[in-house]
Amino acid sequence: MPFTLKFQNGQEKTFEKKVPLLCLLGGEDPDRKYIAAEVDGCVRELTYEPYYDAEVKFLTLTDPAAAKIYEATLRYVVAMAFAHTYPDLRIRFAYNVSRCISIHLLNPGSTATTAMLLKVRHEIDSIIEQDLPLKRIIVSNEEAAKIYKERGFLDKLDILQYRPEKTVHLYSCGDYLDYMYSRMLPSTGYLKSFKLRLYAPGFLLQYPRSECGGEIPPFKDAPTFNRVLKESHDWAKTVGSDTVAHINEQIKENGPIDFINLCEARHNRMLCELGQMIEDSIDEISLICIAGPSSSGKTTFANRLRIELLSRGIKPIRISIDDYYLRDEMMPKNEEGEPDFESIEALDLPLFNQNMVDLISGETVTLPKFDFKLGKRVPGRTLKVGKNEPIIIEGIHALNDRMAPDIPNSNKFKIFIAPQAQINLDDHNPVSLTDLRLIRRIVRDYQFRSSSAEETLSMWPNVRKGEFRWIYDTQEGSDYVYNSMLSYELPVMKKYAMPLLEKISKDSPYYTTALRLMRMLKFFLDLDDKWVPSNSLMREFIGGSCYADV
Repeated sequence: MPFTLKFQNGQEKTFEKKVPLLCLLGGEDPDRKYIAAEVDGCVRELTYEPYYDAEVKFLTLTDPAAAKIYEATLRYVVAMAFAHTYPDLRIRFAYNVSRCISIHLLNPGSTATTAMLLKVRHEIDSIIEQDLPLKRIIVSNEEAAKIYKERGFLDKLDILQYRPEKTVHLYSCGDYLDYMYSRMLPSTGYLKSFKLRLYAPGFLLQYPRSECGGEIPPFKDAPTFNRVLKESHDWAKTVGSDTVAHINEQIKENGPIDFINLCEARHNRMLCELGQMIEDSIDEISLICIAGPSSSGKTTFANRLRIELLSRGIKPIRISIDDYYLRDEMMPKNEEGEPDFESIEALDLPLFNQNMVDLISGETVTLPKFDFKLGKRVPGRTLKVGKNEPIIIEGIHALNDRMAPDIPNSNKFKIFIAPQAQINLDDHNPVSLTDLRLIRRIVRDYQFRSSSAEETLSMWPNVRKGEFRWIYDTQEGSDYVYNSMLSYELPVMKKYAMPLLEKISKDSPYYTTALRLMRMLKFFLDLDDKWVPSNSLMREFIGGSCYADV
């Protein structure tokens, strides 16, 4: 039966039989800038063959979905190169500093070397130069299990039992076979841009980013952040929460109570450690600054830190940066002409600075209170700060040097908070921590702001732009990096997030993202949240917190 395809340039073509998307490009894409396509809003590989009336939009690396496909294909080729050059070496990919992928060498005693780098890089270049086709193979779960056993993919065998689907999509390239949690490029020759570098004891893999216009961002080392990531990785391996399969096993074998309490105990330990650091330097600390990206748990963390300090005889005072927003008509505008609440220019910086200086000098100050209904500030609390009463401020700009510049850095204690655990579906498929934060925000926005998942997803690109512009460059100046990840949270979030994501229709521009998040959540066992403590950071998103302002 004939069908018609409508293209983004307004053209329409009628076909008598199905045709690969790649063929529709013809000779119009000699540089291979198109990575994938949207067919009626669903992201498809270029090898996909439409057979029905549909709208087709070809995607470049400036599109987040296309960039994810490029990155997944790059991981596949790198894994293939390691399999060819070091067949006995087991590697694991994880997201890391400076928007890179780290490559961990899992064999005991293995360390990355320059010779290894050169050998693997030469093999990657060879695979790309050959422009080998990537073929999608559909097999039953039973057949997949047999293949995994034969090839020693025990990590993939572990996760197979938790797949709700009855089939597995594998990808073959020459003699290599692997499962990737993503759609893929048609062939290896599409991988035009990447960087592989030593980053002891492993490697770092850089790749094009959609938020950078499809280019590789400059590498910026972040030793403090990397140290926290390594600590998180080591802890997750020690307690058995480094993969989805291991998390599920924790729930089945040890039960929900022990697993939840295990994760909470780590948060308690970090708070105790942080409290001791502040207590040891309390005579010099006037301002405790807490910053982190969206849905990192800043508010609950600030409340828990306040209680921790109170237990040490320190009486902190919390002040909200949000109360220093400018009037609506004075707000800076974003690219869409909407008020840009993410910008530091949205804050009355001179007033904030003066208030902080006056308070620290021992003066009585009447603070502002921003009334969001009126769109302006009104008089708030009147405060006077005494001895052992540091001021806690939290917000995305709290670590920016433009906040309270007249207070010396020696009198500031800076804390960066973000979820930083390393969780993998299997060795070659890491779970995105950005997706974890997005799920947190979807659940929280629905619980406390009556926002649909689609509304949250529509705001997310601007939120991410603000994070890259205002937050991440400040993390290295931190005195302490707090890992807000709880290994049990995705099993808990699952029952809250899935119904919200399922409401997003196929014709929504956010359907592809919703589908990706649902596919990831389906791997996790359900975990009842009734055992989650009322002071847990998790309560900030699912409700039931003992803190009034969460």
